[in-house]
Amino acid sequence: MKLRYTLQARSDLAEIYEYISQENLPAARSVIQIIRKSAEALSENPLVGRVGRVAGTRELAIARLPFLLAYRADKNELQILSVIHTARMWPDNF
Repeated sequence: MKLRYTLQARSDLAEIYEYISQENLPAARSVIQIIRKSAEALSENPLVGRVGRVAGTRELAIARLPFLLAYRADKNELQILSVIHTARMWPDNF
């Protein structure tokens, strides 16, 4: 299954990296790597995440990190919609 990040998800990753790298560059790299590996694993098994709060989406909690991947999947493509910190308000739509 093809994995694709939306512009919003790419922006989220850049913001996460920027924020963490201000204090700890190696940690920022590690966090982004863990998030990306989690997304890659989803492309192998897209139903592993729970039903999303926004209709037509699913969510995956990232192990050991306070982030959730919001995504959509069909038979050909897994679309990462956003990477959201668990302390933030959840959007009404993507």
